[in-house]
Amino acid sequence: MWISPTAWADPLIAPVQSKLLSNFKPGSDETRFGAFEFLGGIEFTSSEKLMGSISSLRFRPDGEHFVAVLDTGHWLTGAITRNVDGRLSGLSDVTIAPMLDARGAEPRYKGDMDAEGVALREGEVLVSYERTHRVDTYPDPGFEAARPNGTLPILIPVRELRGNGGLETIAVAPSESALKGAAITIAERSVDRDGNLFAAILEGPLKGQFKVKRNDPWDVTDGVFLPSGDLLLLERRFSFIGGVGMRIRRVSGETIRPGALIDGPVLLEADMGFQIDNMEGIDVITGADGRPHILLVSDDNHSILQRNVMLEFRLVE
Repeated sequence: MWISPTAWADPLIAPVQSKLLSNFKPGSDETRFGAFEFLGGIEFTSSEKLMGSISSLRFRPDGEHFVAVLDTGHWLTGAITRNVDGRLSGLSDVTIAPMLDARGAEPRYKGDMDAEGVALREGEVLVSYERTHRVDTYPDPGFEAARPNGTLPILIPVRELRGNGGLETIAVAPSESALKGAAITIAERSVDRDGNLFAAILEGPLKGQFKVKRNDPWDVTDGVFLPSGDLLLLERRFSFIGGVGMRIRRVSGETIRPGALIDGPVLLEADMGFQIDNMEGIDVITGADGRPHILLVSDDNHSILQRNVMLEFRLVE
């Protein structure tokens, strides 16, 4: 149903119930997995039917409050809570609001607002979309009730982007890195003739297109820059025989240049024998120990066969 461009409803409050995940590998007390140390996790549910389908999330500088996007065309905001041991224990103050299009209205069709990636920087929220491929910018604060105030040229020919495999990742490089705080975007499953993923540096002194090495059957679902300037890529595979898998690949930030083909070592890989689901979002915060903590979140696709899961790891350099 069409909604007046001036219409906007208050965000919905989503009560969340959480169950602790004490072990990454059920039945094992092991905590070290590849380059990561498992710190804890939660599986969460809500009576609010819009909860779910989380595509990407980014934390505020306090390492507690976050902004996430749902591929149903909604914003999700809230905060993580911790127990006395400092482990993840739940989510609080969770609200959900519809994303508004350029008319200031809720979109007519889901495909117009298929949000897949989100990134934060001072005064701005960036969102990447697939199907209607684009990167829009929103004012921050106030994005929940705002229409986009700009669009970044994606530098990738739209004809090269698959309908359900487009701009899955948007990430902002550290300002002190060679990319000088520029945003980059990476496609999920849109490849060139050599099978490499389309990607681009969207602004700054190194603005231009590059490629990401794709290792079949893995698809990039999100990415985030470490404070060092290196890029972590979250990837997923799925088959009816093998089920779902996830892995994290690290790419040297110095290799991200126009015309480059980037690749890097796999730091973590897990299958359904671990506490994972359809892992779609990744972010990094500075933990109380002063070290990088990696948080992952899943997309349950609003399916009774899938789960909303959030996991926390410490990167062991």
